[in-house]
Amino acid sequence: MFTALQYPNARLSVPIEHPSLPFCHTMTTTLKIAVCLFSDVANLDYGGPMELFSFLSPEGVNDGFIKSPIILQPTYLAESREPLRGSHVGPLITPDRAYGEVKGNEQFDIILIPGGARPDFVKPPVLEFLKRQVPGAKYVLAVCTGSWLLAQAGLLDGKRATTNKASFKIIQDATKGNNIQWVAKARWVVDGNLWTGSGVTAGIDMAHAFLKHLVGDETTNVIRGIVEVGVRDADDDEFAEFHNLI
Repeated sequence: MFTALQYPNARLSVPIEHPSLPFCHTMTTTLKIAVCLFSDVANLDYGGPMELFSFLSPEGVNDGFIKSPIILQPTYLAESREPLRGSHVGPLITPDRAYGEVKGNEQFDIILIPGGARPDFVKPPVLEFLKRQVPGAKYVLAVCTGSWLLAQAGLLDGKRATTNKASFKIIQDATKGNNIQWVAKARWVVDGNLWTGSGVTAGIDMAHAFLKHLVGDETTNVIRGIVEVGVRDADDDEFAEFHNLI
């Protein structure tokens, strides 16, 4: 986590008139994020968005580094609390909780679903968690083939969505009976509270746009400047043509 001492010129306040949520100097709203993990998860699918979101974590906001009416509190979930490895490389990931520990009326505000593994290789607790949590969530964000997991859980029926373009035709064929409007040329697609991103790095573009929706342009631009990320618009998708989808 960056500190205000490292970036003393980056402090700002979200404008009081920002429409997303009511705001005053002494009030914040915490949104709980469930980050869905599983074996062979694509590390950048969740790591890219969470790097941006980390600036609105309790540490980032409470330290006064970035002042925001919204705090994002992440919880990393997996089938168990045992360490797992994503994408066959990188360090082991230790989840905070198991899917089965989320019981009763507990509801996450934001569900982040990365890709990496085919739905038939993902164990049932992931899909069962999505079926329980997605209908009550304020926002649902899927990156890459994470949208395939949502489709497998029956949660994309009647929706517009996109996914990894290298797997686009496979996913489109596999979900023909689900009444999903798969959008070939899109870096990301928004349908109501559902945000779906194209392959891997598109998750960063989508997360940037989501932050603008959540806390406004000014705060998001400061975060983008610190991370030094170049972002694309929703329709700036070269990979639809690259994979002969259009």
